[in-house]
Amino acid sequence: MDASGQLAEFLQVRRAQLRPQDVGLPTYGDRRRVPGLRREELAMLAGVSPSYYIRLEQGQSPNASPEVIDAIARALRLDDAEHDHLRDLAQAKRRRGGPRRPPVERISPEMTELLTALGDVPAMVTGRRTDALAWNRMGHALLLGHVDAEAPERPGERPSMARHVFLDPHTRELYVNWPAKARAVVENLRMIAGQHPDDAALAALIGELSMRSPEFAKLWADHRVRPCDTAQYQLRHPVVGALTVHQQTLNPVHSPGQSLIIVTATGDATSQAALTLLAQTVSATSGLSAGVDRRDREGRSAS
Repeated sequence: MDASGQLAEFLQVRRAQLRPQDVGLPTYGDRRRVPGLRREELAMLAGVSPSYYIRLEQGQSPNASPEVIDAIARALRLDDAEHDHLRDLAQAKRRRGGPRRPPVERISPEMTELLTALGDVPAMVTGRRTDALAWNRMGHALLLGHVDAEAPERPGERPSMARHVFLDPHTRELYVNWPAKARAVVENLRMIAGQHPDDAALAALIGELSMRSPEFAKLWADHRVRPCDTAQYQLRHPVVGALTVHQQTLNPVHSPGQSLIIVTATGDATSQAALTLLAQTVSATSGLSAGVDRRDREGRSAS
């Protein structure tokens, strides 16, 4: 996940996605050997020399100024998220040091309290590599009910949401419009990769998904970036059936690199009833499990 390579690929792909007519340049009916804009055309739009831009796109100019990066972003017609991503890639080139394995991610006491306070609102905390660091009972039951509920407590076994979306048939079946969910996961992961180019575990996850999922590899090559702030999904849940939910992703300042995912039902009665039924099912199952555990402890004590 080399920073220079990421910057070069991003510039090449996004330049290829712009047509001359999109930016007011004449085509004169010429047959173009490359899709999109030529390097010289983009350099002209950005107000930099063609030779400088070519070096930048080839990874040979590691010290591009913020003003140059902003000018290129405007020339490429990047939105705010894409502009920020371009800045991250350019800044990463100036940082030294190879890939490293960061410490194990842990949730803060404040995040734990928030999960508890949400009660029957499905919620989950994920880390920078989309690992599930914690969830409440409803978050587990709604999104990954077929996975061991205690998996987030074991760092080496934490389920990766990105891995489940692309490689787990149960999760794939959960989303009616799976392509939209898959695209959102990749766009968010691409943005995170630009922010943390030295994260060896993140690079390993991206490499694994690229090798094992042709769909992931195709979406990754598109270099689209977008944060997962809010989205609406239709689900086909194995326990409560069809429902439509809103997913909101918050990034608390006291837990950098972590995201709190909150899921609520949309305004239709069917979806609300489905979540209520799931909450009742989870409560009944939890009560039964608690009773079994208590009888088991009493039996061991008596012996």
